Amino acid sequence: MEPGFLGVPDVSMWLFWGLTLFAAFTAFVGIATGAAGGLLMMVALASIFPPVISIPLHTVVQMGGNMSRIVFMWKYIMRPVLLPFILGGILGGILGANIFISLPVAVLQGLLGLSVLIFLWMPSVNQIGGQRNRFAIVGFFATFLGVFVSATGTLVAPFVASEAPDRRNHVASFSTLMAIVHVLKLVAFGFLGFALAAYLPLMLCMVAAAIAASYVGSKALNHMKERNFRVIFKTICTLLALRLIWIALGIEI
Repeated sequence: MEPGFLGVPDVSMWLFWGLTLFAAFTAFVGIATGAAGGLLMMVALASIFPPVISIPLHTVVQMGGNMSRIVFMWKYIMRPVLLPFILGGILGGILGANIFISLPVAVLQGLLGLSVLIFLWMPSVNQIGGQRNRFAIVGFFATFLGVFVSATGTLVAPFVASEAPDRRNHVASFSTLMAIVHVLKLVAFGFLGFALAAYLPLMLCMVAAAIAASYVGSKALNHMKERNFRVIFKTICTLLALRLIWIALGIEI
């Protein structure tokens, strides 16, 4: 690898600032749509870096943006779902770290896409069992799959949508759950020996941009109509799920 801008390997000045601006854009989109920002960021990073860099880098940037939304929207978080989600996520992270190199990513992407479509368009599925059990299971799969495909927000989002009475509850709770997933993934990556020190300047700038955009987005959310948010959310999640299935089937789009 060749040293690039501010010492970041193979990253020019234009790519550095381009990714920083894109981090701000995806953070704002993530609030406006309730789910899409993380996958947009993953698509961009995966087209530039190999998986051993793109997945941990995506995790750090998304964690920074999501944690800032926790601060900005603290009072809207649905707290009863947090503990079971954390417990499930810990198990998913442990299992995912242990078999990180043994499962085909395409299979996981296909299963993720199909699951999202089922949860979106068959709302009753999201209500099976008690709330604690549902979110423990979601926490497990979101973290387990996240080790391989990173952007698993589309799996978590339909369950949050089925419980959230308001768009602000949705965004605040979704951001909190995804921040938990990202923390658990970073722990798993630490055990796997991932090293991103050379990418620290890029990560810091991207996280700062995501935080700034999250603040603006959290204010804009107050002026968005509830129905519009729900329609945008369902449409975006459906398209992202279909894209995952296309990729799993080897179809170029």
